[in-house]
Amino acid sequence: MKIENKVFVVTGGGNGIGREVVLQLLNKGARVAALDINEKALQDTVELAGKLKDRLSTHVANITDKAAVEALPQAVAANHGTVDGLVNVAGIIQKFVPFKKLDFTEIERVMNINFWGTLYMVKAFLPHLLERPEANITNVSSMGGFLPVPGQTLYGASKAAVKLFTEGLNSELHETNVHVTIVFPGAIGTNIAANSGVSIGGVSAENSKIKMTSAKVAGEKIIDGIERNAYRVLIGSDAKMMDFFYRLMPRHSARIIYQQMKSILPQ
Repeated sequence: MKIENKVFVVTGGGNGIGREVVLQLLNKGARVAALDINEKALQDTVELAGKLKDRLSTHVANITDKAAVEALPQAVAANHGTVDGLVNVAGIIQKFVPFKKLDFTEIERVMNINFWGTLYMVKAFLPHLLERPEANITNVSSMGGFLPVPGQTLYGASKAAVKLFTEGLNSELHETNVHVTIVFPGAIGTNIAANSGVSIGGVSAENSKIKMTSAKVAGEKIIDGIERNAYRVLIGSDAKMMDFFYRLMPRHSARIIYQQMKSILPQ
């Protein structure tokens, strides 16, 4: 799909991968409606857009609020006239604890943002995308959506739901003008833990023993996937390697991840 002169809606546009997708789409000549629950973060994205900000609109939105999401297509159309692409990046992780230690407030928060928020956005914008000559839906899942990560079991379940939801959409929309792409990032150097209100015991992008892909590179890979109408996009050597090994040796691969995670996982 050609990016230039198209209109994209990007969730999570105030931080990390979402912000990079917004800025890089603008650099490729697109118009962008950036969504985030954090107004200050969106304003920071506007500042980073510089001279390209005339093609950028910002929308403070809680994607777990179905009624608010249903009003977004009209708000985007008021700024840009139409919409050609939807990129669902917004998401959070859970507390790094076993499932037995999660309360229902935390469980519902993770599922509402990661899965229901993505579903609400697709449901609201799909009728408009189907009216375009060519359109795209890109949903961000996670390496944790196909590979179990102890301490992120509920997060993984939410991202696995995004995975199969997106793959089902791809099949249902196969003979339409709407291309559908699913993205599986590995470890990415963003502030997702802080933005999720989660502590990881002092681990950060700077001191982690795990090699992390930058948010900038992740944004580039996502946009490349949109341009290629890719079925799936794996981001990072970790995601690519574990995708291969998990298909080949699922139980052994799960044990490898457990050994890496057990030192930060409370019992």
